[in-house]
Amino acid sequence: MQILIINSGSSSIKFQVINMPSEEVICKGLVERIGLDDGELHYEAKGTSHSEIRSLSNHEEGLQAITNALMHPQMGVLKQPNEIDVVAHRVVHGGNRFDQPTRIDAAVLAEIERLASLAPLHNPANAIGIKVAANTFKSAVQIAVFDTAFHQTLPEKAYRYAMPKMLADKHHIRVYGFHGTSHKYVSEQAITYLNQPTSKLISIHLGNGCSMTAVKDGKSVDHSLGFGPSNGLVMGTRSGDIDQSVVFYLMDSLNMSSQEVNQLLQKQSGLLGLTGYSDLREIQKEAEEGNKDCQLALALTSYRIKKFVGSYIAALNGVDALLFTAGIGENSSKLRAMVCENMEALGIQIDRHKNTQRTASILEIQNDDSKVKILVIPTNEELEIAKQSYLLIQN
Repeated sequence: MQILIINSGSSSIKFQVINMPSEEVICKGLVERIGLDDGELHYEAKGTSHSEIRSLSNHEEGLQAITNALMHPQMGVLKQPNEIDVVAHRVVHGGNRFDQPTRIDAAVLAEIERLASLAPLHNPANAIGIKVAANTFKSAVQIAVFDTAFHQTLPEKAYRYAMPKMLADKHHIRVYGFHGTSHKYVSEQAITYLNQPTSKLISIHLGNGCSMTAVKDGKSVDHSLGFGPSNGLVMGTRSGDIDQSVVFYLMDSLNMSSQEVNQLLQKQSGLLGLTGYSDLREIQKEAEEGNKDCQLALALTSYRIKKFVGSYIAALNGVDALLFTAGIGENSSKLRAMVCENMEALGIQIDRHKNTQRTASILEIQNDDSKVKILVIPTNEELEIAKQSYLLIQN
């Protein structure tokens, strides 16, 4: 069974074609920097790789670039669209309705679009991906795998907001949590690696979107994102945690509409608002060259992560391992070092030499005196989505 996995992020689309159940990767790639003039397409298949820079103004153009690559006469892996049996989509917000992989029909798509107001950077892109794939791969089964599903195990003390209970219950206002597919995958990898089914883990997913999850015995018990994927850590264009009084001030004193405030905090804040750059690679380069705004952005970002590490150690009553994953978590040794420095009181000590090493597998970067393992684990949301989709089809 050939499964095409489409993983649409806020500014990127990762994709793979995986043969199941063998888990053989037929091809994989990434479209990134969507919305910028210097968007990039990376594609690997048949033992070769291809990259190109092109303007990608939106996710629809990114998906069309992916489709063209898959069916390219020389480097493509498909001759006909009907060679794809399943198109599996990562969908960010499933609300309170979807807690399992789900076959997509018109009603499911309508619900994904209805939830767009709660995940405005993601669900619209997810919906576009579903529509483009359904139009291109007409014979394939379309399946949605929801980021929110892994966090259904949150206890009520973690998911409930301190607001009128009747209002919250009627309108399903609660912590839903996100990046669940990634947190599930890396925590399972860590449990296997440590040979420790009974474990206390803190999963740190750092990309254009960022989140952290406290994982106890393989289950999510606390999480940094909430009703929508915009609070918690500092992100590429999202502010993360902010006093709600700021929102009221912007609206009441500066006469901004709710839409304008939402646009400001979702698409113009975070690293972009602090520095003018949304890509951490550019920020690190600028910081090294003396840009004080970029230096502050790195300090502020790592400080926010540190605070969540401390709170989750308290929630778990200890921790066995920190797990760094996703684009920034896997590749920024600088940010990992900043997060882990001065954490000896919590048993966390990084080895600066190990931290600069690269590997395609799990990398341990703690020093010999550290009581806590520090692991860099490459996430593979696409494989996790393929596994869940295959099981759904088989059942």
